[in-house]
Amino acid sequence: MIFKDQVLPDVGINLMHEKLSKFTRAEEIKEAGLYPYFRVIESDQDTEVIINGKKVLMFGSNSYLGLTNHPSIKKASIAAINKYGCGCAGSRFLNGTLDIHLELEDKLAAYVGKEAALVFSTGFQVNIGVIPALLGRHDYLILDELDHASIIEGARLGFAKIVKYKHNDLESLEKILQSCQPDKIKLIVTEGIFSMDGDIAHLPGIVTLAEKYNANLMVDDAHSLGVIGECGRGASSHFGVTDKTDLIMGTFSKSLASIGGFIAADQTTINFLKHHARSLIFSASISPAATASVIAALEIIKNEPERIDQLWANTHFALGALKELGFDTGHSKTPIIPILVRDDMKTFQLSKLLLDQGIFVNPVTSPAVAKENSLIRFSLMATHTKEQIEKAIDKLYNVSKKLNIV
Repeated sequence: MIFKDQVLPDVGINLMHEKLSKFTRAEEIKEAGLYPYFRVIESDQDTEVIINGKKVLMFGSNSYLGLTNHPSIKKASIAAINKYGCGCAGSRFLNGTLDIHLELEDKLAAYVGKEAALVFSTGFQVNIGVIPALLGRHDYLILDELDHASIIEGARLGFAKIVKYKHNDLESLEKILQSCQPDKIKLIVTEGIFSMDGDIAHLPGIVTLAEKYNANLMVDDAHSLGVIGECGRGASSHFGVTDKTDLIMGTFSKSLASIGGFIAADQTTINFLKHHARSLIFSASISPAATASVIAALEIIKNEPERIDQLWANTHFALGALKELGFDTGHSKTPIIPILVRDDMKTFQLSKLLLDQGIFVNPVTSPAVAKENSLIRFSLMATHTKEQIEKAIDKLYNVSKKLNIV
């Protein structure tokens, strides 16, 4: 049907292509010689990597415990391929559940202190499957304003009323809880360690408010596992509130040296999610190799607690050195150290000049953050040596002085 006065586009115009062609920012950054994304690494993920045939110190990795090339993990991965093959050829819901999936779920539940766990193919899929499955149209989803993109996407896929509170602000959270209808489900979702700022959620205060207003709590521990808590068990363990945290989410692509994710909770919640989380039901299973890698990583974390001790020694050393040199590291108290530049172009320049000098860091610019909050994400691994950290900070300081950042 053609409506009166409707203007039809020219038949020869590709409307989608016309829209997409208006995105020019990436090409503009490339033309300036500052494009920092999709950099190709030609080696394993270690404290030193190979880029364009040259050795580069890696300070942009999420491998906090330095396990991605651990011999025991590689051996376990190879053994799983030999036994199960390369893939599961189906979803967990139908033909894709292996015995090692169940073994991993039991070990994860025990590790984080919950009755049961459910493994997904990625951490992103956990959040986009779990969050919309739990809440209905009249319920409330209450998010920290700096929650990860996967949490935001999970929120968009559901029908609950979405409300955001100011970052780590308990007063703001309480005002929201006060405004919610008392007879509706209220789910608070926060990261344990925030992935860009490196600060830790105020879980004791959040738990107190959740109990006061009969709300539930889900903690995204993607960047907390292997970092804080007893034996790296995450933020809830760190604060002693595991029993008051309803759901604990984690990923395998950081400290656990693989790929995938999980949600842990009571048996009733996990049983419900097994039959309602669409990203689980309609996605292929995590691979046998990845599954075995995580099982091996959990054993190493249990048997080598000195790795976490060394990660924190590196963190305290680096934070102290950066602050002494005048860098603004925000509120970070963890191995994720934001170096605030507060200028998109200078952030790109700093990243490029550091790579030229053999230091890999991640630039974070708008729209991921506001322009005035653009930063370099400097992240540490347990396997970094003091000499490597000193070298990186020295080059960071010299380049930053040239750019008038410090």
